[in-house]
Amino acid sequence: MSSHKHTYHLVDMSPWPLTGSISAMMITTGLVKWFHQFNMDLLLLGILATILTMIQWWRDITREGTYQGLHTSRVVVGLQWGMILFITSEVLFFFSFFWAFFHSSLSPTVEVGSCWPPMGIQAFNPFQIPLLNTAILLASGATVTWAHHAMMEANLTQALQGLALTVALGLYFTALQAMEYYEAPFTIADSVYGSTFFVATGFHGLHVIIGSSFLMVCLYRMYMCHFSSKHHFGFEAAAWYWHFVDVVWLFLYISIYWWGG
Repeated sequence: MSSHKHTYHLVDMSPWPLTGSISAMMITTGLVKWFHQFNMDLLLLGILATILTMIQWWRDITREGTYQGLHTSRVVVGLQWGMILFITSEVLFFFSFFWAFFHSSLSPTVEVGSCWPPMGIQAFNPFQIPLLNTAILLASGATVTWAHHAMMEANLTQALQGLALTVALGLYFTALQAMEYYEAPFTIADSVYGSTFFVATGFHGLHVIIGSSFLMVCLYRMYMCHFSSKHHFGFEAAAWYWHFVDVVWLFLYISIYWWGG
């Protein structure tokens, strides 16, 4: 920074993109091996390698932004646009699932009985576990907003309380969805209904797990006083992502659970 005399941050050479891509390939091939040979060794190894890569990559970025002062205001603007574009790509990702669902449900074919849900499918009651999960995610959106405003007001105690509640609600949501999947009266192999239901809600559940991990890292960093009232974009990005997860769930609940069921 001192030699180049500019406000931009040019990242140093890092091994983590390489190890991350190798880990992702191991997870993908491990899933195929698990499905076909019922052997989870490669999958577990890939998950372990991904976790180790994430920890060390986050450690480096935390060091850059907290201790080395490389995340200047100009750099933070670039990070904000990167996060906005990433969330936009995620919106389009879920748009494809909604397209598939409405394509099949608005004009059900004769192969599924010309009705929706298809013949033989017993859909979930939208006013039981799905409604509870909706309340949980809406509450978590309120608590993460509370934590964010407390952080901007330099109230570390309330920020920690709000963020801890958000993480707990996210984990509670995941546990309820796992229980719902375990007790589901249909599977992903049950016609296009099972496919669209489990792919859409399953990817949303994966995003909840990712968001919860994101928030847990921010909770640790907040506890270690890495954030200030003026410099906390890591937490702000996590809050944006969590609100995106909330909004996607509302659309999933209304369309797939309530209207589609």
